Amino acid sequence: MDELVDILDSKGKPTGKSCLKSEAHRKGLLHPTVHVWLYTSDGRVLIQQRGKNKATHPLLWDVSVAGHVSSGEPIVTAAIREVKEEVGYQITEEDLESIGTFKAIHKIAEDFIDAELHHIFLCELETPFKNLIKQESEVEALDLIPLFRFAEETWGLANTGKYVPHGPTYYKKIIKAIKART
Repeated sequence: MDELVDILDSKGKPTGKSCLKSEAHRKGLLHPTVHVWLYTSDGRVLIQQRGKNKATHPLLWDVSVAGHVSSGEPIVTAAIREVKEEVGYQITEEDLESIGTFKAIHKIAEDFIDAELHHIFLCELETPFKNLIKQESEVEALDLIPLFRFAEETWGLANTGKYVPHGPTYYKKIIKAIKART
């Protein structure tokens, strides 16, 4: 779905300009996204397999929930909306814990540069896995795996081809943050 997104400067500050997401991707314009990592108190992390029709990284495993922030939309509102849309789980602002931002620029094709500032949140998953409802158009599958296995497959580089290539620095940040809370 094409939507309006706000454009950021190289330091991640709003420029006051917005454009369609497709234009931002075509021109490599930095724009905000949300990443919400859902984890359980017993040390498991929810991962999603991206839909087969996604423009970037189809069928690779990724963050529990991710999405673009619509133009003018507060970051936290986007995070809450995306969690509800992608996995059918209702959360509140109080459930979210911000752990910072991560700037990622990936050249997908000559006319597709994904330049995003990820606003990263942790959220404890307090409903059984079976209660989650994946968004068919966006999500191929969901899995709840032990954090140590996730760490081995991303940070430990045992199975990196299975995951969206966010890079070891990103994955280390996530794994350390979740480990500190479980």
